[in-house]
Amino acid sequence: DEENAWKESSGINAEYGYAGFAFFMIRKYANTIQLYQHILGYMQRTKQFFQNRSFQAEDINKKNDQMLALLAIANTFCPLRLDESVNIQIKEKQGEKVARLQHGDMTVYDDLFFSGCPKFLSPVVSDNPTPFGTSGPRGLQLQVFKAEVEQQRLIPTLRSFLKLYTSIPISKLAKFLDMSENEVRCCLMAFKHKKEIARGDTVDQTTLDIDFYVDKDMIHISDTKIARHYGDYYVQQVLKLKDSNKLIMGSALSRPGPQQSA
Repeated sequence: DEENAWKESSGINAEYGYAGFAFFMIRKYANTIQLYQHILGYMQRTKQFFQNRSFQAEDINKKNDQMLALLAIANTFCPLRLDESVNIQIKEKQGEKVARLQHGDMTVYDDLFFSGCPKFLSPVVSDNPTPFGTSGPRGLQLQVFKAEVEQQRLIPTLRSFLKLYTSIPISKLAKFLDMSENEVRCCLMAFKHKKEIARGDTVDQTTLDIDFYVDKDMIHISDTKIARHYGDYYVQQVLKLKDSNKLIMGSALSRPGPQQSA
């Protein structure tokens, strides 16, 4: 019934939220994306079971917003094609911050991380606990995350150049990046390493947006484009149509009828 459906939705939502964050912190971003896409799509389809319960809907919507914040970061580090319904939710909730990320604003990572991370517990008792500041359990997790952000700093720029070519000499790429050839080789190795970790255990290599290999002094790039899936977009539009019909019918029923003259 409706009560059991809400309890199931709430439990699954929390379980997927924590599991996705665990994958996020061990840098398996593709697994995080896979989990969050699944649960966000499920919650979108079942929201009619809890939308009339104000406090319950508020709790579930808060969890969804946390997952969307982490999903925005994960998809920056490991670009995959997102479901249309999930992409719309990210644009609605985090559109401005995602745009700032794409323009290289590093401060947005802290905001999104704090918006999406769960509460942390310290294994030891502190005389001066500051869980919401720059120290304490939350601050320690932030330091780990910021170290990863620093390691990923040049990868979006490197990816943007590689996507323009099918092959490019390392010397030419070094001029574009204003780096030495050895530094570019190090960046390419870091890119490969991060990409292999980010793809996780269950995501196919072909789901990543770009792949490359180095042959002596030449970089060869293959662009792995994925066919767009229209099913999720169609389902999303059907759900919007149902919501619109409910509003229209509710408005029609609440409208007073014409008064009869005596």
